[in-house]
Amino acid sequence: MKAAAFVLSAAFVAAAAAPAHAQLGSLGKIKKGADKAIETKQKVDDVTFSEAEERHIGEQVSAKLRTRFGVYQDEAVTKYVALVGSTVAQASSKPDLDWKFIVLDTDGVNAYAAPGGFIHVTRGLLGMLKNESELAGVLGHEVTHVTERHTIDELRRSALSSDVTEAAGSSSWKAQIISRSVNKGFDDIFNGKFSQGQESDADRIGIRLANKVGYSPLGLATALQKIADRNSGQKEPNGWFSSHPALKSRIEAVDKQATSEKLTAKALGESRYKQHITFEAKAITEVPTDTSGASGLASGDKKKDDTAKKEEPKNDTKKSHFGGLGSITGGGKQAQSSQQTASAGARGGVPDRDAKGGSNPSIVAVKVTAAEIAAFKKGIA
Repeated sequence: MKAAAFVLSAAFVAAAAAPAHAQLGSLGKIKKGADKAIETKQKVDDVTFSEAEERHIGEQVSAKLRTRFGVYQDEAVTKYVALVGSTVAQASSKPDLDWKFIVLDTDGVNAYAAPGGFIHVTRGLLGMLKNESELAGVLGHEVTHVTERHTIDELRRSALSSDVTEAAGSSSWKAQIISRSVNKGFDDIFNGKFSQGQESDADRIGIRLANKVGYSPLGLATALQKIADRNSGQKEPNGWFSSHPALKSRIEAVDKQATSEKLTAKALGESRYKQHITFEAKAITEVPTDTSGASGLASGDKKKDDTAKKEEPKNDTKKSHFGGLGSITGGGKQAQSSQQTASAGARGGVPDRDAKGGSNPSIVAVKVTAAEIAAFKKGIA
């Protein structure tokens, strides 16, 4: 309101300098313009996303991630991850959200949370982790990004940009905000653009969730240590929690929190994890990369390689009034040599973030019932 008042007062000063016979008409126009400015600012200040809009943004961001990396077409692995994730999510502040847990088909070690309950982990990450407590720590972190609305809050702040403000008087201004939010949301999530405060919140709340269902809260710390070891020697940020100094401080924070809050759950779930995750992660020097994938997806353009032939993503969620996901395109992968990986790094690529992936973006639909979650929880040991 102060900004609008300043515009109005400045305009009155300008009008006072005009000839006397023109001032009355000018003041009327100025007042009308000032009223419009106040109305526009109020519209932008009041930008919120409904649950349906938030879900729509998440669906579209998820489709972009799936198209960029492909989906690991293994129902048993997907069901297992969904059981661990759903068990953790049931302890969160949004247990009734329609959570979707998706395994991306890439050797890159990473995890992504999209608004509305879409949690993605990579095949490479699963291969690097060694027990359920580590996976529960990672998934608790990602679930918290959703429940605390970290991405949505950032998208709302970006809606205050001048170009969107200028469009706020039009009938399609909210649709423009949502459309831009999908692209920005993908870009932010792909590049890990959460603030230190948001990451700390996700760590802190995430380990509480893991502990609440019986997993050792230190599983997140051991997962972070594996990331730190993997990233040693990397000159650029690389994938999940990529800055080594930040990782060190986070590991220390997890240890301190577990002690101060008396988070004493002990279960690791190593045996059951090994039964379901039978593959290993590739060394970081062996991860093939694709540095052309993110920009095209953020803009909605198709890539000009073999990935343009991908089948359209299938949406296993109920369609909202915004429609389905079929128009999202891009992405594409498979194996290259470590020499090519190093070359990609010289061009600005980093292995885990820019890893190649599979060619099938279709969601592997699995259903997890309340009874299955209850039975799974009893097996946490």
